[in-house]
Amino acid sequence: MSTQQTAVNAIKALAMDAVQAANSGHPGMPMGMADLATVLWADFLVVDPEDPMWPDRDRFVVSNGHGSMLLYSLLHLSGYPLPLDALRNFRQFGYPTAGHPEREPEIGIETTTGPLGQGFGTGVGFAIAEEHLRSVFGDGLIDHRTYGLVSDGDLMEGISSESGSLAGHLGLGRLTYLYDDNEISIEGSTDLAFTEDVPARFRAFGWHIEDIDGHDRGAVAEALTAARAVEDRPSLIVAHTHIAHGSPNMVDSHKAHGSPLGEDEIRLTKEAMGWPTEEPFHVPPEAYEAFSGLRARGAEARRAWEQRRTDFFDADPGAEAQWKSYWEAGVVKASPLEYETGQSIATRKASQAVINDIAARFPSLLGGSADLAPSTNTLIDASGDFGPADRGGRNFHFGIREHAMGAAVNGMAIHGGLRPYGATFLIFNDYMRPAVRLSALMRAPSIWVYTHDSVLLGEDGPTHQPIEQLASLRAMPNLWVVRPADAGETAEAWEMALNRTDGPTCLILTRQGLPVMDRTGKEGLAHRGGYVVRDGSDAVLVATGSEVWVALEAAALLEEEGVSLRVVSLPCWEAFLEQDDDYRSTVLGPGLPVASVEAASTFGWRRITGDSGLNIGIDHFGASAPWQRLAEEFGLTPQAVAGRISGWLGP
Repeated sequence: MSTQQTAVNAIKALAMDAVQAANSGHPGMPMGMADLATVLWADFLVVDPEDPMWPDRDRFVVSNGHGSMLLYSLLHLSGYPLPLDALRNFRQFGYPTAGHPEREPEIGIETTTGPLGQGFGTGVGFAIAEEHLRSVFGDGLIDHRTYGLVSDGDLMEGISSESGSLAGHLGLGRLTYLYDDNEISIEGSTDLAFTEDVPARFRAFGWHIEDIDGHDRGAVAEALTAARAVEDRPSLIVAHTHIAHGSPNMVDSHKAHGSPLGEDEIRLTKEAMGWPTEEPFHVPPEAYEAFSGLRARGAEARRAWEQRRTDFFDADPGAEAQWKSYWEAGVVKASPLEYETGQSIATRKASQAVINDIAARFPSLLGGSADLAPSTNTLIDASGDFGPADRGGRNFHFGIREHAMGAAVNGMAIHGGLRPYGATFLIFNDYMRPAVRLSALMRAPSIWVYTHDSVLLGEDGPTHQPIEQLASLRAMPNLWVVRPADAGETAEAWEMALNRTDGPTCLILTRQGLPVMDRTGKEGLAHRGGYVVRDGSDAVLVATGSEVWVALEAAALLEEEGVSLRVVSLPCWEAFLEQDDDYRSTVLGPGLPVASVEAASTFGWRRITGDSGLNIGIDHFGASAPWQRLAEEFGLTPQAVAGRISGWLGP
């Protein structure tokens, strides 16, 4: 038996044993893709288990993350710091071998996958990042590829069409996916719901196609070699496989997708492979030896790269600083914006000025929108457009593909070397919510720019007016939601986003103009999430974004009635709630009644105002009309807010 066959059998056995021990999991995919993955890792993939985060390593994605035991087996057999004990404790608390892979690049898990299609889209982002960085540093320092495993389920999800179309349009020739075409889904044969010609679809997208028997390792190697030779198109290797390959009774059965095979079937399968049946998690030395070439190849490539980097630094006095400006986090500070107090400026417009100011000094900042750049104001004026003819362009035209944009931005963010943003209207965050959620789960420093942030966007009407979106985003763990009140806070919001490296940030920006506040003495306080913009001693009114000026005007009206109202701008709940008790108490005032006003759902505001607080907002859909009329109709004018506060406080 060859060492590769031994490795294939070991992967199958480990998958069966781990799922059986956990009494939970998906053994069929690892068994069906073991041949494909073994050839890719043993003979093609360039990684170094001794330095898993080496910047110029190949990226590997398992988009069909339910088959996570395939990835864990490969990592263990290849020498990554993932011990056999972690495989024995598959799906158990405290171990890195989760049911679906969770990003941990220190042990070789490049991205979180599981929601089908997200890994497919993230891999497109990896490939984009490689292309852009290679244009900056040359192929001496950036010269790697992205490989991924995808399934029928991945290709059924709409994100695969969005991402596949984008990748084909961009000509991402260093992207190769191996498609596990086993024609099985959870409910049974895929022909229950999926009979399209997948190769034809991807040819139409502009992909190179190979069609092979996924268990013929020679054919796998030939297909991977052919894919590597195609530099102007991404490649899809359509590999016809059998789920639970090698199992006498469960092969080609949908029952092998998401359930243990059972002890009897595992014994029969191991007997058929000539594998020991009495020792779960048995791994012979030959299985490790099968990946000795990967270890040697990766170590040699990494050492040669380190020498090239040293030579690059020595040849150019500014080269090391340039490298660090991309790959090492630094403190980002926006230049002061030249707007006069009282001047009306939309925060989306102020954001455009901040983007261009920061982009001139931080070349790693790049991004784009889902066909809305003229409205989201997210173009970098001094840069071209990323595409086949210009890999150095920093403006991305994702097209009307919010799902693909979200996943690609995540891929760029976790690839390293870049700080990407993706932009659309706030209402359309629902089209990219899976990617936003994964950015929070992965602690990816993705930046989400959302404009047209409330019912006050006006005439486009309720289909475009976000009501519940702020509340839903704030409910997401580890996601910062920043809604600045004016141009000055917008600059600080961008600073917050760019200086945050342990999670994603949403910037929530207005369509309509907002008056620039006099923030003398309050510069930088937005970083703390909330601060006092007008002092008062009778009550507190907390507002965000476009409602801060409304709160200030309402406070002025109430002052005429003898009410001293403190106004607090709370651009970021998450940052504010991370402050110590003393600071929060100083801002909100100990013992003072607290109200809120925001042109969105009031859901969640009790967290700030308490159960006895007053929450002014809009808990219904809007209407099509100029924003001023909507503010009057929905009680969001200074006069209406002052009246609500006065009635709430009583005589």
